[in-house]
Amino acid sequence: MSDVLTQLAKELEQRKSADASSSYVASLYAKGLDTILKKVGEEAAETIIAAKGEDKNALVYETADLWFHTLVMLADQGLGPDDVLNELQRRFGLSGLEEKASRKSK
Repeated sequence: MSDVLTQLAKELEQRKSADASSSYVASLYAKGLDTILKKVGEEAAETIIAAKGEDKNALVYETADLWFHTLVMLADQGLGPDDVLNELQRRFGLSGLEEKASRKSK
């Protein structure tokens, strides 16, 4: 499954140099971080609304949009899915309370 994330991350990286008039992702990059962050926020809200509904397909669709725009945000910041997956791996087996407390001491 992470192959899809890897392929998508490569595509998003390539779109950084694409023509903004011919690529939605390139247009997001051209508009800048604030536009990208706005899209992440919009998609997060739509995902929450979908989760409150009874249509599981809508929830999957909106979550895909949220993940997609989050990956665009990460790519804009020079990060990718492996950075997030590595952090999740680091946290694996830790109590959520323990992990959260460790962030406060940093």
